[in-house]
Amino acid sequence: MATINFGGVEEHVVTRDEFPLEKARAILKEETIAVIGYGVQGPGQALNLRDNGFNVIIGQRRDSASWSKAEADGWVEGETLFDIEEAAERGTIIANLLSDAGQIAVWPTLKAKLTAGKTLYFSHGFGITFNDQTGIIPPADVDVVLVAPKGSGTSLRRLFVAGGGLNSSFAVYQDATGQAYDKAIALGIGVGSGYLFETDFKREVYSDLTGERGVLMGALAGIIEAQYQVLRQRGHSPSEAFNETVEELTQSLVPLVGENGMDWMFSNCSVTAQRGALDWKGRFREATLPVLNELYDSVASGQEAARTIQRGSTPGYRKELEAELKEVRDSELWQTGATVRELRSKATEKVEELS
Repeated sequence: MATINFGGVEEHVVTRDEFPLEKARAILKEETIAVIGYGVQGPGQALNLRDNGFNVIIGQRRDSASWSKAEADGWVEGETLFDIEEAAERGTIIANLLSDAGQIAVWPTLKAKLTAGKTLYFSHGFGITFNDQTGIIPPADVDVVLVAPKGSGTSLRRLFVAGGGLNSSFAVYQDATGQAYDKAIALGIGVGSGYLFETDFKREVYSDLTGERGVLMGALAGIIEAQYQVLRQRGHSPSEAFNETVEELTQSLVPLVGENGMDWMFSNCSVTAQRGALDWKGRFREATLPVLNELYDSVASGQEAARTIQRGSTPGYRKELEAELKEVRDSELWQTGATVRELRSKATEKVEELS
């Protein structure tokens, strides 16, 4: 395990140099990895594991859209594609990649198949950390591990196909066999992780829920809506408000931040933009700190988990969710975005025709 300095703090990180794919294959050579669920994380992880030479099967509800997707991806019914109960029976490593609500519903089925020495694998600490609400309490004689890619299953797969890797967290909750630690790392390498950062189930889910509701999704969506609204109310056109709020953010600035950091992004902007950003970032930090602390407290208290479980298990929730998403999609802001993206696509096609 490598020791890497992160801003003055040393952390232990697993890299492919000291834990190559060949070592991961050797550790899991006798294992059958049953990936339960083929929705968000399932396809990317399962396909990467398969392409990396591991023995993988899929467990999915029959006659579902995800079952058909699995067949389209080359999983064969009766050979590598089974219903959930049979896959869990066959698997020595049960990778529970269902949604949080789905994990609660299927837990009695999976628990019955967790015989001594098997491994229960998660990519989210939700079910275990909030087990007073989920009821997910594993038997004492199985290993319980986690590998959480820092991105969607789609991103994990795209980077893998391109020859790269997505960073992941890993953790061991229960080591019944004495081999759980090596299994967790081997699975992390197998699903296509670039680097593996050690954590525990509670820290993973606390940071994940805070991040999703905060900067990554909730805060980002909220501040975009606020700035767009201000510009529109002050007389700016939809296209101008969108371009200055979203288009430049996603197409120019965020890629620069990802490439070399915030300071590098600042240094590649005009002096006027630099000065404005440096003068105002503190105001935004101080304005949002109370909200983010409130959010973290809500996560740590279990309130966010309770709401997720309650809403996710409500009959008709999918229709209600689609209605909420449709409201976002049909707003002037994101209708403008659709038009801007279409124009961007046409401009790219034109450049390619001329090159």
